[in-house]
Amino acid sequence: MTTNLYFVRHAHSVYTPDELARPLSEKGLQDACTVAELLKKESIDLVVSSPYKRAIQTVKGISENGIELAADFRERTLSERPVPDFASAVEKVWQDERFAWAGGESNIDARARGVKKTMELLHTHAGKNIVIGTHGNIMVLIMNHFNAVYDFQFWQSLTMPDIYKLTFTGTELIEVERIGRFT
Repeated sequence: MTTNLYFVRHAHSVYTPDELARPLSEKGLQDACTVAELLKKESIDLVVSSPYKRAIQTVKGISENGIELAADFRERTLSERPVPDFASAVEKVWQDERFAWAGGESNIDARARGVKKTMELLHTHAGKNIVIGTHGNIMVLIMNHFNAVYDFQFWQSLTMPDIYKLTFTGTELIEVERIGRFT
């Protein structure tokens, strides 16, 4: 029995320091409509999302039965304070998966929470098509658990939004497919 997880990295958002309430930009809202159009063709059974507004807004148009919020799909906490060079700070945690910036999560810790929730979905909703509204770094960390090819360079190639369909037999990843193209 196969289960399909559609990981959806949120669309472009308007920057605010409030991670939880940061909304999509106008372009992000337009792209969210495209995400909904693409995924409505996939016979989606369940929509799960990070509790962050931008992730919810990105997958809102897909669900006919509401969205289940899952805090474990929130973005990884990189640091307790803004970092001067975001890309370099992310690269550092990918170079040393045990390293964490002050107040932040290491790759090991963030991956563990994301994978735990992913495994829970695979067990409780086997055979279903599930959309997961999430964020780039945590999404790639989860994908990296199943295949090391999903790494820092892969993270750098992501777009906002981005959609990856992961097909599983039980808890074994058997295929990854990118859905749509965004710029």
